Amino acid sequence: MSGGGYESAVAGPVSPAATFAARLRARERIVGYWITLDSPVSTERIGRLGYDYVAFDAQHGLLGYDGILRGLMAVDAGGRAAGVVRVGSNDLYHVGRALDAGAATVIVPLVDTAEQAAAAVSHTRYAPLGGRSYGPMRSGLRIGPNPAEAHEQVACVVMIETAAGLANVAEICRAPGLAGVYIGPSDLTLSLGGASSTDPSVAAEFEAALVQVRDAAAAAGIAAGIHTSSGADAARRLDEGFTFASVSSDLVHLELAAKGHLTAARPA
Repeated sequence: MSGGGYESAVAGPVSPAATFAARLRARERIVGYWITLDSPVSTERIGRLGYDYVAFDAQHGLLGYDGILRGLMAVDAGGRAAGVVRVGSNDLYHVGRALDAGAATVIVPLVDTAEQAAAAVSHTRYAPLGGRSYGPMRSGLRIGPNPAEAHEQVACVVMIETAAGLANVAEICRAPGLAGVYIGPSDLTLSLGGASSTDPSVAAEFEAALVQVRDAAAAAGIAAGIHTSSGADAARRLDEGFTFASVSSDLVHLELAAKGHLTAARPA
C-alpha cells in the first residue's frame, strides 16, 4: 500500500515505544510483563506500573488482532511502557499486522536456523530491505513513520525453544539486523527430553542451554531474553547475564491472587 498523509499527521512527543528498540539493542537491563487476556483496562493499569515493556501473546494468548490493537493502545495510554507482540508464526502478514498496530518489537517463535531468523528480520523491514508493506495506520503515531525511522525504532527478536534452534544458536545470533533472542522455557524443556514443560529431570541440561544461548548472544552483541515465572526469577536470570526478562502473565497472577484470598478466607 502506498499512502500519503502519514508523515504530516503524526508529529508528537517521543514515546517509550520509539526508544525501546534502541534500549534493547544496547543490551540494557529490561523487565517486561506478559499479557494473555483481552482486557485493556487491566492492561493499562499494568502498563503504568513501571515495566519497561508489556508483551502480548498472539501465539498462545486468549486475544485476537482486535485485542492486540486495544492492548497496545492501553499501554500507550499509560505512557510508561513499550508494547511488544509475540506473533503466532514467522510470517510476513502476522509480523506486519503487529507492527502496524503499534508494536515496538516482535518476538517470533520457533526459529530453528539463521535463514529463518533472517526471514523474520526481513518481515520487519520495508523495501528494499525487506517485505513489509507500507501502511502504518496506527504505528505511525508512535513509531516512524518514515521507513528509515521505523527500521531504527522497531526490533525483531526470535525465540530459541527447540533442539535445532539451540544447536544453531550461534549462527542465528549473527543474523543481520537481529536485535535479540528469547528463550521459551516450556518448549525448550520439552525439546531437551522433558516429560513435561517443567520436568526437573532435565534441569541440568536446561541450565547448560541457557548458558549456551547467553554466550552466543553476547558474542554477537545482541540482547538475550527469557520468560520467567516471577519477579524473583527474573532478577536471578538478569543477574546471570540475560539482558531482558518477561514476568509470568496476567492470567496466572489473577488465578494465584484469587486462590490466595480464598485460602485466607476459608482455610482448608
